[in-house]
Amino acid sequence: MVSHKEFVDAGKKPGLQVWRIENLDLKPVPKALHGSFFTGDAYLLLFTTSAPSYNIHMWLGDECSQDESGAVAIFSTQLDDFLGGGPVQYRELQNAESNTFLGYFKSGIKYQKGGVASGFQHVVTNDMNVKRLLHIKGRRAIRATEVEMSWGSFNKGDCFIVDLGKDIYQWCGSECNRFERLKASGVGIDIRDNERNGRAKLHMVEEGEEPAAIIEALGPKSTIAPSTPDDEKVDTSNRKKGALYMVSDISDNSGSMKVSAVSPSSPFKQAMLSPEECFILDNGVDNNIFVWKGPKANSAERKAAMSVGQQFIKDKGYSNKTQIQVLPAGGETTLFKQFFSDWRDKDETTGPSKAYTIGRIAKVDQVPFDASSLHSNKAMAAQHGMVDDGKGKIQIWRVEGERVPVDPSLYGHFYGGDCYLILYSYRLSGREQHIIYTWQGLKCTQDELAASAFLTVKLDDSMGGSPVQVRVTQGQEPPHLMSLFQGKPMIIHSGGTSRKGGQSTTGSTRLFHIRQSSSRATRAVEVSVCASNLNTNDVFVLKSPSALYVWRGVGASDEELAASKHVVAFLGGNAQSVSEGSEPADFWAALGGKKGYQTSKSLQNTVKAPRLFGCSNKTGRLTVEEVPGDFNQSDLAIDDVMLLDTWEQIFLWVGNDANAEERTGAPKIAKEYVDTDPSGRKGLPITTIKQGAEPPTFTGWFQAWDPKMWEMNPLDRIRARFQA
Repeated sequence: MVSHKEFVDAGKKPGLQVWRIENLDLKPVPKALHGSFFTGDAYLLLFTTSAPSYNIHMWLGDECSQDESGAVAIFSTQLDDFLGGGPVQYRELQNAESNTFLGYFKSGIKYQKGGVASGFQHVVTNDMNVKRLLHIKGRRAIRATEVEMSWGSFNKGDCFIVDLGKDIYQWCGSECNRFERLKASGVGIDIRDNERNGRAKLHMVEEGEEPAAIIEALGPKSTIAPSTPDDEKVDTSNRKKGALYMVSDISDNSGSMKVSAVSPSSPFKQAMLSPEECFILDNGVDNNIFVWKGPKANSAERKAAMSVGQQFIKDKGYSNKTQIQVLPAGGETTLFKQFFSDWRDKDETTGPSKAYTIGRIAKVDQVPFDASSLHSNKAMAAQHGMVDDGKGKIQIWRVEGERVPVDPSLYGHFYGGDCYLILYSYRLSGREQHIIYTWQGLKCTQDELAASAFLTVKLDDSMGGSPVQVRVTQGQEPPHLMSLFQGKPMIIHSGGTSRKGGQSTTGSTRLFHIRQSSSRATRAVEVSVCASNLNTNDVFVLKSPSALYVWRGVGASDEELAASKHVVAFLGGNAQSVSEGSEPADFWAALGGKKGYQTSKSLQNTVKAPRLFGCSNKTGRLTVEEVPGDFNQSDLAIDDVMLLDTWEQIFLWVGNDANAEERTGAPKIAKEYVDTDPSGRKGLPITTIKQGAEPPTFTGWFQAWDPKMWEMNPLDRIRARFQA
């Protein structure tokens, strides 16, 4: 087995690792620059879950050389071999990446001009001499492409980022819509917080209101081109057609492969996949090819899987943007499994509220939730990157026009009417490092928001400008922040304040929703007191004037139950344990009466994660696009119709600003989506719901659903983060 010095730490802990091919060797890319790609280069990415299981991606820029693409393919095979042949391997091409890949970068991916050959390096810097123009495209999957720094690059229908180092301007064309502005803002915030370490100012600029700095950078303004229609996306809803082929070694271990047809069209039977062979599932009409490696196939067949897939694409004359996934037995992706009418996974034990994993380990052992297990396990969400185990030094201040220290006994409690600064200090390679988290409550005042931003900069300056700054909006806490409270859950109070004498009286009855994220960090969020907020997969703590209950749903984990003890200790009193299905009458009375809530069985016993799609005709024709990565309430575009597929049910969510064609066309798309599903889910119920009137069966798929979110213009919400 070939090893490489970069493989020593590969897959050792959950998260994303990125390498660039430099001089035909692997060079790691700094974490703060993950999501930035030079178009003249090739990259190798490894994503590790806590199971562990692995995804290997080789990414090829449009201008990368033949040598670089050859080198990354070799490293991909070697890394797969090093990790025991268990990873899923993906071939990714610029502008045609898989949803799995895009899901690692929720604030979008950035394409930069140049590459190794032209001397461009991946360096995190406070350098303020940057001068570049980024063109932002996409509503669900966001791509920011570096374009020529001139007015000729602009058009009225899109957002652009004019990055001048210490000032970052988001320019919005007169014809671009609200949701696109919202998503483009995420790119600007990401550049400020990661590439500039929080030391740059963000500005929102409307077409026709450009400040002098932009005119100076781009020269006198010329006529802006009209909006351009997006490339027509293939309508994937009716393109789930596949054919199955067997790959066999002509003579044992010779390396020469023969491809023969097994079944001309899906759905297939799982038994067709013989463990002694490798197979190609051809979904070329939708730009996908899957190569499945039988566990008993010979090593030549298994190692040739990626190259066999590439040759198959050439032989079939498919687009060179066709994606390839190489799958080991036991590591099949949802996209692959849907082509089989009778697919069954071994030990279907994990549900979407838990860490759903793919890979060789089908069953994830639940670890009791306490400080020691949290840090020895290191099972934290990869996207946010755990800088350490959370055992460093922590100081918290509340914002009251100035920094006021929070009593350490209240650490871990966050009130929606407050803003907080959290300074975290830890040692890395013998040097002290710092992170400043600025937590902003949803009910804090505009003055407190502004003060929190000002005090963050002041604290940062007092420490020589070295800390990393992380702005956190209530409900969007990253796992590292959640891990700072030594095994206790982060407890988020819907409103109020922790300042002495300033507390508004809390309600006599309160309800806390406890859920463990897929990274095993736990959060207790106060929700409105109503039975419809219960969820079969989670734990809830209910306090009424006369009683205290801990309610455990059928699908809840031991960690969630353990976390409830901390909420009970805070609320005070002796808690009565209540199991779902055997609730006393007083329990329902305290909730204002028994009501329907999220009880979907598919949450309890399946490895199929729910999927969210947007149906939009903003391009001039109705298209469907999946939301990559873990979705949340803010992914619901209020000017679109969204389709939520929970496997047992399809929901159509109609945004208030969706247009007539989207409203009438989406139900047809939903029916077609179900009827053409290769696994044969015809006749599945399709529920249409309106923004602002969502039932618990829908909201239960989103943690800490905020019914008041729609009352505030999402653009105002993001503007507050610009000032931060």
